[in-house]
Amino acid sequence: MPGIDKLPIEETLEDSPQTRSLLGVFEEDATAISNYMNQLYQAMHRIYDAQNELSAATHLTSKLLKEYEKQRFPLGGDDEVMSSTLQQFSKVIDELSSCHAVLSTQLADAMMFPITQFKERDLKEILTLKEVFQIASNDHDAAINRYSRLSKKRENDKVKYEVTEDVYTSRKKQHQTMMHYFCALNTLQYKKKIALLEPLLGYMQAQISFFKMGSENLNDQLEEFLTNIGTSVQNVRREMDSDVETMQQTIEDLEVASDPLYVPDPDPTKFPVNRNLTRKAGYLNARNKTGLVSSTWDRQFYFTQGGNLMSQARGDVAGGLAMDIDNCSVMAVDCEDRRYCFQITSFDGKKSSILQAESKKDHEEWICTINNISKQIYLTENPEEIAARVNQSALEAVTPSPSFQQRHESLRPAGQSRPLTARTSSSGSIASESTNLAALSLDSLVAPDTPIQFDIISPVCEDQPGQAKASGQGGRRTNPFGESGGGTRSETEDSILHQLFIVRFLGSMEVKSDDNPDVVYETMRQILAARAIHNIFRMTESHLLVSCDCLKLIDPQTQVTRLMFPLPSVVLYATHQENKRLFGFVLRTSGGRSESNLSSVCYIFESNNEGEKICDSVGLAKQIALHAELLYSSGLQDRRASEKQKEIERVKEKQQKELSKQKQIEKDLEEQSRLIAASSRPNQASSEGQFVVLSSSQSEESDLGEEGKKRESEA
Repeated sequence: MPGIDKLPIEETLEDSPQTRSLLGVFEEDATAISNYMNQLYQAMHRIYDAQNELSAATHLTSKLLKEYEKQRFPLGGDDEVMSSTLQQFSKVIDELSSCHAVLSTQLADAMMFPITQFKERDLKEILTLKEVFQIASNDHDAAINRYSRLSKKRENDKVKYEVTEDVYTSRKKQHQTMMHYFCALNTLQYKKKIALLEPLLGYMQAQISFFKMGSENLNDQLEEFLTNIGTSVQNVRREMDSDVETMQQTIEDLEVASDPLYVPDPDPTKFPVNRNLTRKAGYLNARNKTGLVSSTWDRQFYFTQGGNLMSQARGDVAGGLAMDIDNCSVMAVDCEDRRYCFQITSFDGKKSSILQAESKKDHEEWICTINNISKQIYLTENPEEIAARVNQSALEAVTPSPSFQQRHESLRPAGQSRPLTARTSSSGSIASESTNLAALSLDSLVAPDTPIQFDIISPVCEDQPGQAKASGQGGRRTNPFGESGGGTRSETEDSILHQLFIVRFLGSMEVKSDDNPDVVYETMRQILAARAIHNIFRMTESHLLVSCDCLKLIDPQTQVTRLMFPLPSVVLYATHQENKRLFGFVLRTSGGRSESNLSSVCYIFESNNEGEKICDSVGLAKQIALHAELLYSSGLQDRRASEKQKEIERVKEKQQKELSKQKQIEKDLEEQSRLIAASSRPNQASSEGQFVVLSSSQSEESDLGEEGKKRESEA
């Protein structure tokens, strides 16, 4: 190394301007060294902090890799190969973490300690000596200045001694301080080189030691392991690229195929309705009542699961039970001027839901699916095959005639407007014909070319002649406010039996026979098959009131009586042999298609699993009515006998009164005779030509007495 510049310590007492100038150069050099060493210290401290952070991060990474097998991932949580691989990595990284911890310790001892010592001790010593030297120099200048101002004329020994002593002390202090200051500045030139080289040497030795430990840990076995892992990563990357390419192709194909499905109501000719489904899922709008007349519609995802209808809101993990649809009923309804609405009613009628589909296709598929589930087709081995077979048999059961519309229009009254055939809510009729296999039974039970009525005529309209006769109202206009006449109301209130059932009207048609339950079964088959072939799903829900006088269909909303069937006219009633929710009855009326003869009309209904109960109630009502009639006839005879007995008693009482009155009259006559005899004794006269004159009241009483005697003798 070249020679080191030094300050001349021997010239400190002289304190010449050249010495002061040279001191300024050394002070400037010390300031530059201090600034540079502060920057170098910050850089090395960052290395040390980074190494500590790297050591802590490596240790944390090793810890997390060890805890991988304890994690529970929703997808692929039980990958044993990945767990064992990460365990191997965690061991290697843990060893590296130990090496990094050793490196951090070596950097703290060999790099940070020397430069920190130089910064905190040597540089601060220079600054302290500089301040002390500056103070001593100022004190010396002040003492010399006072010594120079001593008066030559008025010398004072005491003052002179004090000033001289002050100069001595300050000069000595300045000289000593200046020598130590010069020594520290000269020493700083050596310490500067040491402070620069020693931390770098320690850093390099620590890194070499770290690399040696790493080379010992990274052996050939680890290199083979890393090679295998690299190969696995490349395989996974190739598999990922292939899968991404496949997904991109699938996305393109789906975009092309799904383009027509973006329309909310797709063309039914391109996407036909599947009526054989036993499972379906999709979004529906559910109606929720919030008040007496207000309601809200919530969009939720619905799906069928066995015999249950489930609902699931967006964001929910699993769905919840919305309704049990085993043995339920479903029908299309009009609700709040919304399209594609349908109502599901549970088997007991206690719960119902109104849902809205997005399209006509979804609307019909949901209704068909729920109908199939309600029939418990999903419990069979091949539910879709069974559903297809059932629907096919329904389609084959009724073959619509080509001239059906003309016959239908000819059967309608002339003044009635022609409804649209596509509307299921109209009161129109659809002709039904049987197949060749059932022609014989159909002709014997159901009149040929018989129209089917699928809905109930509105109660605010005038009843048609056929309907008036069928309901026993004789053409009377139904009160639109649900009020009936006093006589009818009193009869209903006085009835012993009152039972109310929830029913849905399926249809009615004229039949040829009313003495065999087969006519009800055949009518059910005809009406259900006609509904299936013409896609009629809507059913009018009503309350059926069974009493001892009649059967009433009441509107559940307005309580208006839609139809009334006199109980004596109900001649036959039966439930379906398999589906106990279906029941029907035959009403015998006058007129109909042939005005000269009696006609029979069969009405078919669907109930909430109460068909047998309703038939039992009708039978009970008829028994009560018959018993009441018998009691009435016997009571009438008893009343007549009692009235006759009362009349006889009244006659006897009247006769007794007349007899007592006659006796009183006779007694009065005897008294009068005695009086007359007593008065006629003084004047004895001849009895010839003489008579007793009675008053008019006495003559009337005598006449009454004679009449009473005659009546008594006659009795």
